[in-house]
Amino acid sequence: MHHPPPDFEPRVYTPQRIAAVVATLASDGIPAAQALAGSDLDETALRDPGTRVSYAQTVTVLRNALALARNPTVALRAGARMHLTAYGMWGYALQSSPTFSALIEFAITYRRAIGPLADMHHDPARAPGTCSFEVLVSPDPRDPLYRFALAFTFAAHLTLARDLYGDGFGFTGLRLACPAPEHGAGVWEAWFQCPVQFDQPDNALQFDEAWCTRAPRLHDPLTHAMASESCQQFVAGLAHAGGIAAAVRRKLVEQMPWRFPSIESMARTLALEPRTLRRRLATHGTTYRSILNEVRLRLAIEYLRKTRMTTEEIAERLGYSEAANFRHAFVRWTGTSPHAYRLACAPC
Repeated sequence: MHHPPPDFEPRVYTPQRIAAVVATLASDGIPAAQALAGSDLDETALRDPGTRVSYAQTVTVLRNALALARNPTVALRAGARMHLTAYGMWGYALQSSPTFSALIEFAITYRRAIGPLADMHHDPARAPGTCSFEVLVSPDPRDPLYRFALAFTFAAHLTLARDLYGDGFGFTGLRLACPAPEHGAGVWEAWFQCPVQFDQPDNALQFDEAWCTRAPRLHDPLTHAMASESCQQFVAGLAHAGGIAAAVRRKLVEQMPWRFPSIESMARTLALEPRTLRRRLATHGTTYRSILNEVRLRLAIEYLRKTRMTTEEIAERLGYSEAANFRHAFVRWTGTSPHAYRLACAPC
């Protein structure tokens, strides 16, 4: 994994993404109460500038949208609502960046400040006109939520780029690791006006490299520095926002693969008694085993999608004494065997 997954529990992010999805569903005649069901949010909260939401709440609303949507473009239209002003200080920092390279570097370094649905990566030496993405809200490309997150993210990036560089900006191609939707790639190609490929080894958007030489229209070094400092402080605070569940998740990601500590060992690492660790995790609605399985699942999917490791090798790396135990766990997590999953995710 490029980075540890975000902590889903802390309510620290502004609700713009949720508001964009709710507004899009409302334009299709779906009441906000249905879109927000189970999220502990209502329309009033979305209008309150003090409201902060978690990844868990965002995922609840996105899954509601998947169940309720009557139009296949709902994720695209919701993402297109995410204008520069929706991102607060992060958006101001982008707008005031002195160069394209500074803009991209900042966008990646402090991306977690906006609670993104996908992390972004850019290799200016190898592929200056390509940005790749790793979906955060689901590790499984076959999960409809995974494709929804990419649709929202790519549409939001098109809107953002046009706010920064003008309506002349466009993508030259898109790659997605997930399968094509039932209606095919036509809706996507019509929306983005470029070729769209599904079932690919990665997720990426491509654009003309000529844009890499252009600074945003409103660049200002002082404003950029001030906005950057604000985002830096916010990201630094995220490490402490998730409480004990976040601490356990971070420690597991740091130690994996190969080492899978028992709860007793993890408790010692955190300077706690095992009983105290269990109790504090329970107050967050989770358990040590649940967090361990979450990290194992993400790693297993990563290995199956991106390596040639055998099931036996993956099982050993994930700390299973027998490959059969790993197979049973993977079926329980995903509903399919590791072998079948790898075949389904193989690039066309």
